[in-house]
Amino acid sequence: MDALDLARWQFGITTVYHFLFVPITIGLGFLVAGLQTAWYRTGKDVYLRATKFYGKLFLINFAMGVVTGIVQEFQFGMNWSTYSRFVGDIFGAPLAIEGLLAFFLESTFLGAWIFGWDRLPKKMHLATIWLASFGTLLSAYFILAANSFMQHPTGYVYNATTGRAELVDFAAVLTQNTTITAFLHTVTSAFLEAGALVAGISAWLLVKNKAADVARPTMKMGLITTLVASVLVFISGDMQARVMTEQQPMKMAAAEAQFDTTDHASFSILTIGSLDGSKALFQIRIPNVLSLMSTGSASGTVEGINDIQAQYEEKYGADSYKPVIPVAYWTFRFMIGFGALAGLFALYALFATRKGRTPQSKWFSRFALAMPFLPLAGIAFGWMFTEMARQPWIVFGLMRTADGVSAAASSTEVLISLVTLTLLYAVLAVIEFGLITKAIKIGPPENVTVHDDASPENERVLTFSY
Repeated sequence: MDALDLARWQFGITTVYHFLFVPITIGLGFLVAGLQTAWYRTGKDVYLRATKFYGKLFLINFAMGVVTGIVQEFQFGMNWSTYSRFVGDIFGAPLAIEGLLAFFLESTFLGAWIFGWDRLPKKMHLATIWLASFGTLLSAYFILAANSFMQHPTGYVYNATTGRAELVDFAAVLTQNTTITAFLHTVTSAFLEAGALVAGISAWLLVKNKAADVARPTMKMGLITTLVASVLVFISGDMQARVMTEQQPMKMAAAEAQFDTTDHASFSILTIGSLDGSKALFQIRIPNVLSLMSTGSASGTVEGINDIQAQYEEKYGADSYKPVIPVAYWTFRFMIGFGALAGLFALYALFATRKGRTPQSKWFSRFALAMPFLPLAGIAFGWMFTEMARQPWIVFGLMRTADGVSAAASSTEVLISLVTLTLLYAVLAVIEFGLITKAIKIGPPENVTVHDDASPENERVLTFSY
């Protein structure tokens, strides 16, 4: 493989791995804040123990997310310097604000939350976890604004003298519909994952009869969060699909392997066909659904790959503007399928645990343990679809991916960094899994004491509470 392929593999591996921690951080932070709020309002010990337990899992995940995320920025300079030079004036602005504003907000108040037990008044301490959680939302928004520019460039002018895209309207970058719909879909997916994580762990604790007084209410909270989030993910995904069809029609056509322009376009649940996706031997289809997803009308017209290819050749010049069709097709379905499975299991689990029941089936506990991984898989495949189905563009309509790679980076250099980072991330994965597993096996603390007196006269040693 040449430097381009290796650089793409490296960025794909590190990005997908890093983003496994992002939705957990966003969603779980708010659930922990909700548990602490319940303790603050009711004074019930069960909510404090739940806060400490899931707060520990949240902190482990947050730390790993920070460590793995730092690498992303370095890759822009190492492997994608031509891209960074071309679009850095626009792309760098939201990323800079994310680091200077959002990340400092979440990290500062998260530090106050960690060390503030017994040191801050309860109400002030509760505010710190809420502020840290809102910081994660701001961080996600600015990063998605940068990514949305790659999907749909706006708010810029091209300077022919310097050969660079230059920012002229930052508000347009932040407020375009691509950014807003991507943010809504990402955040609802984060709550889907966080709910599934809390529900799955709590269900396992309940079946194992460990801290059942904590596990039952947190399981119910997680299951309800999962169900509500799954509906919101569906709605936000429908909104994003229509924006995507308008701005990147090739991406939607590739998601269905739709080669010919069609009215009343159906959606295939399963297709068995040729390797390039051009011929179908067997399909299971739902009438009119693709038209509904793409246009909002069951009779709407969905452009096909062949017609879009001809349009792009006329607009951008002779080249292939088709992504890898089977990759686009299957990642789109895996994204939807894994997310739907989480929602269905949440519905079943609510029914199986109604009126204080505790399922004893070994399959229930196994599905409970698998539940947190379902939305994670759906999110990972969703990002693969988002980025892979945009190809051959790194910035849609402005720069091809092949033109964005660093000219000075050799295949050997990129291969060395690819292998090194992949092995490093594998080690971090083992550490993360070990820490999370150990914390879950220990379970919620049996007794937690938080002093109500945080006055200066009653000084206590500053300690790390986890």
